[in-house]
Order: sequence, then structure tokens, then C-alpha cells
Amino acid sequence: MADSIKNRYDFVLLFDVIDGNPNGDPDAGNMPRMDPQTGHGLVTDVCLKRKIRNYVGLTHDQAERDPGPGEKRFEIYVKEKAVLNRQHERAYTALGFALSGESGKRKGSGDEVEKARAWMWGNFYDVRTFGAVMSTGINCGQVRGPVQMTFARSMDPITPAEHSITRMAVATEKEAEAQQGDNRTMGRKFTVPYGLYRAHGFISAHLAAQTGFSDTDLALLWEALSNMFEHDHSAARGQMTTRGLYVFQHATALGNAPAHRLFERISVALRDPGATPRAFDDYAVTVDEAGLPEGISLLRLVE
Repeated sequence: MADSIKNRYDFVLLFDVIDGNPNGDPDAGNMPRMDPQTGHGLVTDVCLKRKIRNYVGLTHDQAERDPGPGEKRFEIYVKEKAVLNRQHERAYTALGFALSGESGKRKGSGDEVEKARAWMWGNFYDVRTFGAVMSTGINCGQVRGPVQMTFARSMDPITPAEHSITRMAVATEKEAEAQQGDNRTMGRKFTVPYGLYRAHGFISAHLAAQTGFSDTDLALLWEALSNMFEHDHSAARGQMTTRGLYVFQHATALGNAPAHRLFERISVALRDPGATPRAFDDYAVTVDEAGLPEGISLLRLVE
């Protein structure tokens, strides 16, 4: 695509949590995710992408409401209560392709699938950015997204705290009778007293050319990574904040240096190695800009 990004990017994201659960594990009673061998906290890439999707949906909901058929561009494909096959059906309907078979299911010809695929990444920001498998039911093909992220890992081991909580109400009359006039119900929640997390991201200009991921889309990604926690507060997550966003821009689409060599230039360490971290100021973030490889520029978007 003529308007897709022309440069490769690699980035480092730092964020922290205070007295919250950044990413609970439903298979472990919603405890904060942890590396069982090291005790370091984890936040999945899926969780981070969810927050980006939520931010884009929040900031573009009003501006993109009913602008005309096929002109939204910043809709979100994977969102709460979404029925994905209905999204696929929209593509076929907008393109004038017939729906046939049981429940409207059809595979579609090669040409139809390719056009439907293009319609999907043209209208849905997260398809254009992260990619999607859209071959269920009504076939809109698959998209490999240009933006990928790693799990976030805490800089030091975390020690989750478990808390008992009380609700001064019951949900049903039956519960009220069982409580014999005492409407209090008990529950539990987990928090991380403090954790500073680090994630890495990669943006491919070649894959961007296949989905039309543009400079406008890229600017929105940086905006989301910088501000996504400001609109994601909840009783469970405590206080979460983006503390650093360091972007390595390559001069070419293929890139000018290995990503891991660039990531090594951002180091995070406790100011007092023997202390227990309880605030961002307990850490020192060092950025080595001396002698960057030729063709690499560093953008400090949040620090």
C-alpha cells in the first residue's frame, strides 16, 4: 500500500502497578500471573493488546459512528460481546457477495475471500494492526499483523498479597434467608504491592504493506501505549501507569540492527539492590544512546 509505513520499529514499554492485579490467571483463582521458577510477574501480550483495543475503541467511538458504509477504519474486531461471524457477514454484504448455506455460512471463492479480507483490515484497526484469523463460518481469510508484542515481565520477583473483602449486601432473597439477617458476604482478592513490568514490541514494515498499516495507525498505537492505563482503572487493577516508551526507528523496512541488541540499550535496575521496590523511583532507567548502529534513531515517547 502506498500509505503504509516504510520503516521497521522495535520498542520497549515500561509500566508499573501499585496495589493491583495487572493480569489475573483464571486457572489459578485469578492470582497475578507469575513465572513459577523465578517469581517474576507476567502480563500476557493478549492483555496488553486488549488495553490498546479498548483505548482505540474509546477514543474513536464518537468520531467513527455512522460515517458511511465502509468508511469507519477504526472499528474494533475483537471486542466484548462481539460475534465475529457477524463482522465477516458485514464484509460480504458491503461487497455485494451472496450469503448461502446453513446459517449463512459459506467458504467463498478465492477472489471473494481476498476482497473480504481487504475490507476487514480496511475497516478494523485491530485487524490491520495485530492480524486475525477470520476463516470461521463466513470466510474472510487470515491476516498476519505487523505489530507483535511479548509478554511483559516484572523487573524483580513479586509477592502477591491476598485480601479478604466484605460486601454489605446479598444477591438474592434465598441468600438473605441463609444469612439470617446478616447481609454481609465475604470474598477474596489478590494484589501486587508494587511491580515494574517490561515488554518488547516489533513492527514490520513489510507486513504493514500487506494490511495498509499507516503512519496514522502508528501514531495511534504510540498514543494508546502512552495513555491506555489512564482509561482502564478498576477496583481490581489498582494504579497502573505507563512509565517508559522507547522506540527504535530503523532507516529501512528490513531494519538496520537486531532487535535484541537495541533492547539491551535500555537497562532497568534497582538503585539499592538490597531493597524491596515499592515505587518507580526505586529504579534507575539507563538509556545508552552512544554509538547507536547506523540507520537507527531512538524516540523517547514516554519517560
